[in-house]
Amino acid sequence: MQKVRKAVIPAAGFGTRFLPQTKAMPKEMLPIVDKPIIQYIVEELVEAGITDIIIVTGYHKRTIEDHFDAPSTDLLENLKLGGEKKKPLIEAVKRISEMANFAYVRQKGPYGNGTPLLNVRHLIGDEPFIYTWSDDFIMADPSRFKQLIAYYEKYGTSCLASVKAKSDDDYDRYGFATGKMLEPGVIDASEIVEKPGKAKATAMGLSDLANVSGFLFTPDIFDYLDQALSQLGQGQELYYNDALKLMIKDGKRVLVTEIKGGKYYDTGNKMEYMKTVVEFALKHPEMNGEFREYLKGLEL
Repeated sequence: MQKVRKAVIPAAGFGTRFLPQTKAMPKEMLPIVDKPIIQYIVEELVEAGITDIIIVTGYHKRTIEDHFDAPSTDLLENLKLGGEKKKPLIEAVKRISEMANFAYVRQKGPYGNGTPLLNVRHLIGDEPFIYTWSDDFIMADPSRFKQLIAYYEKYGTSCLASVKAKSDDDYDRYGFATGKMLEPGVIDASEIVEKPGKAKATAMGLSDLANVSGFLFTPDIFDYLDQALSQLGQGQELYYNDALKLMIKDGKRVLVTEIKGGKYYDTGNKMEYMKTVVEFALKHPEMNGEFREYLKGLEL
């Protein structure tokens, strides 16, 4: 069984939900206290043993490349002038570029989250890999990526990270599956339905596991993406889920795997982003006490 060492992060979107802020700043670079969103995802990947990270970008995403590049001489000299107090910051900015091998690919092709996968096929080759979004994550211990890799090592097939639905609205936002339960929290999917709605999900007997945040794919998904692409009509979008449905139809195993003990954070809209910032600020070692007191004193 091949070791999982590569990951792909699609980051070519315009972040229109956050305009005008994202007119010049990629949504992936919006801060959660003192780190951009995408850095949390990268750190989690590295902690799970990923060494090569491919970020699929657009012309307006150069800031992401700059962030994971080595710090400039000007920045380092400025921090050195700050003496011992600034020394931890020097180590922090140096560490960012040294975490992994970064590669950047410009997105080309039809709209949809399947296109970034086709764009990186030549870099993935015949290896299993992680495909994960740049604006949401699951905090868990072990991490979601460690859990996904453990499921892959046990079953040797594609695995979809999932969390239990918390409300009826979740059935309008995420994908759900039905199939044989191999063990608690692991479903051998026989059908995957995107945004079925609560009524349809109940009628079809879909599980309560919402497919979110990250996936571990075997390399055969590329052939099925080619097949899905060939079936697209003019103006249609290409989704990774199109390939998964073809894989299942062809007898390939695709597992829905619950990330145990995890909490899902979605920073892709303003409300959930603000909730995430507040929660992380309350846990931040440099400001949790003072910030908590500030919140208590607000007159609402």
